[in-house]
Amino acid sequence: MANPIEQFKILPLVPLKVAGVDISFTNSAAMMVLAVCLTTLFLTLSVRSRALVPGRWQSLAEIFYEFIAGMLRDNVGSEGRRYFPFVFSLFMFVLFGNVLGLLPIPAIGFTYTSHIIVTFALAAVVFVGVTVIGFWRHGFHFLRMFFPEGAPLVTAIVLVPIEIISYLSRPISLSVRLFANMTAGHIILKILGGFVVTLGSMYILPGVLPFAFLSAVTVLEIGIALLQAYVFTVLTCIYLHDAIHMH
Repeated sequence: MANPIEQFKILPLVPLKVAGVDISFTNSAAMMVLAVCLTTLFLTLSVRSRALVPGRWQSLAEIFYEFIAGMLRDNVGSEGRRYFPFVFSLFMFVLFGNVLGLLPIPAIGFTYTSHIIVTFALAAVVFVGVTVIGFWRHGFHFLRMFFPEGAPLVTAIVLVPIEIISYLSRPISLSVRLFANMTAGHIILKILGGFVVTLGSMYILPGVLPFAFLSAVTVLEIGIALLQAYVFTVLTCIYLHDAIHMH
């Protein structure tokens, strides 16, 4: 049975070093470029006709658009509309990364959201951006977020450290949640796939049960891929709400 961890190995497709620094074009980078290209192609072709009665692809693109717009409206309010391009791009990038990782794409097949460095980079961009927005809108009054209005001054020694730790842990929790779910799911799929191949090569009938279970887990993983993209995005909206409205 193949090692289920091997699927997470980053492989250089175009080896390249500059001043001793390895900047090779890897399978992870290739999947990111593919995700961006497919997202752009999907959205461009879907809305190209701009039909009054949308077809299937245009309807799907509009569903994604309305879904993210509604998420921003419900969690951030009308002031969140200016951040729609970023939030929508973030959602599509994570979604396509999760879903494309489930496809057996030869040579470059890879789930880049299964690496903590990728998910942490995305979470760090959200964290820094939200912090900058908070200080830009409220100045140093943004620091009041770490000590709620009306709280007794004597509780500051306890509340302030707790709030600071909670705030600083946001990028960690945001990145680990996505990374852990994608990694665990793909390991399970790899193990079950190995069972199907091993049992099916020896006995056809015993391989049917693992194959049926593998099919069910694959459907579940597709649902988790969609759910994790949603969770990552909705938490981004909640953090934006906190930075804009100080709650």
